[in-house]
Amino acid sequence: MRTLTTIALILLIVGGLNWLAVGAAQVDLVALLFGGQDSPLARIVYVLVGISALIVLFALPRLMADYRHPMGEVPHTRP
Repeated sequence: MRTLTTIALILLIVGGLNWLAVGAAQVDLVALLFGGQDSPLARIVYVLVGISALIVLFALPRLMADYRHPMGEVPHTRP
């Protein structure tokens, strides 16, 4: 499951950078690289980024728990 989440995070970053390029420079890098927004490859990338967002959304509680308690450690309280 961690591998899937890692791949999803990478694709989500790619999608975010693409949106940055669209917003800042009006350049859709995915469309540019794969032959336009309507090309099958570009549509696949768009769908994969969207699915990645859903995966990360549902994995977020686990990711946050891992961030708060690295390596599965339980936080110690001071007396």
